[in-house]
Amino acid sequence: MALGLQAPWYIKAIGFNVDEKQLDLHIDFESGSKFPCAICGKPDCHVHDTIERTWRHLNFFQFKTYLHCRVPRTKCDKCGVKQVKVPWARKSSGFTLLMDSLIVLMAQSMTVTAISNLIDEHDTRIWRVLEHYVKEARSNEDFSKVHSVGVDETSRAKGHNYVSVFVDLDNSKVIHVCEGKGSEAINSFKLDYEAHDGLAENVTSFCCDMSPAFISGIESNFENAAITFDRFHVMKLMNEAVDQVRREEQAHNASLKRTRYIWLKNPENLTEKQRKELGSLKDMRLKTSKAYDIKLSLRDFWDLKDPVLAQSYLKKWYFWATHSRLSPVIYTAKTIKSHWTGILNYVNTRIDNGILEGINSLIQAAKNSSRGFRSTKNFIITIYLKLGKLNFNLPT
Repeated sequence: MALGLQAPWYIKAIGFNVDEKQLDLHIDFESGSKFPCAICGKPDCHVHDTIERTWRHLNFFQFKTYLHCRVPRTKCDKCGVKQVKVPWARKSSGFTLLMDSLIVLMAQSMTVTAISNLIDEHDTRIWRVLEHYVKEARSNEDFSKVHSVGVDETSRAKGHNYVSVFVDLDNSKVIHVCEGKGSEAINSFKLDYEAHDGLAENVTSFCCDMSPAFISGIESNFENAAITFDRFHVMKLMNEAVDQVRREEQAHNASLKRTRYIWLKNPENLTEKQRKELGSLKDMRLKTSKAYDIKLSLRDFWDLKDPVLAQSYLKKWYFWATHSRLSPVIYTAKTIKSHWTGILNYVNTRIDNGILEGINSLIQAAKNSSRGFRSTKNFIITIYLKLGKLNFNLPT
């Protein structure tokens, strides 16, 4: 009853070994039983022969539990000799369905290493279970209503080992992850998007950084998508310009040493001590202070909601920045000019990769807690598992 077995299956024998901390349940089928063909479903196929199979089941208290069964193979006139599908496990799995469920549920909040230690199984077997259920859940995904997409790359390991993460910005869920970055990642996403009932022309908004490869990939694959450049990346460029000005000025002004984070932080995030120090530095009429003011002015742009006013504001900001006589600021302003339309699109779309930045931080946290991944495949599985909001439809 606990296993949910129905005729013709029954428990033939039970073995309980206290010393080995193991419970063995031996399952058999009634003599003369017939089974449907595992391929075509034809009923009442005769048993041709049997094969011994073993599955790891949920623990009985602290004791490992195994199911053993001589699984029949039926002879079908159309399909030949095929192994019967047993109701307690999926094909080619060394775990029962309930054990699969436990592994998937634990993996959504635990590392595979922790699960491996808890259930005393090799992590390779656990990764196989997770790969199966992630793949199965993703096969049932429907992207027909996904219209607003964000993309960013994240590192699997130190160096240049990257994966690109695509997010449905309306539902804050990861919908595609692939190895690499740039235009080839966009091509990969398009194929996967269309394989899940999505139409490329239905994507109306795409948010990304100012990577030329991302831009060309989006323009060639998603013709109806308005590209919005992520404001976090734009402000990151501006922060880098401010810091470069500080570095150059610091060479002949020692008061700027150890003040980097004062200029990079927004005013409201400064501590009381930093706020006082910033005030005294600004009284010195520094070039860094001028660059900082230009940065704060650009930050105010993102709050504008009228497209005409926003364009006028950005033009005035550009004139100020390019006439600042600060080379790093001028370079950043010209970069913004070359991506003008995509930046102005923010006023209409109001989308950014803030959701993706949050997801990226969760990805990095998962990577750190796992102390890295042996393969990119396992890294991608983890991202889908924790952030894909997948419907696993687990057996109970």
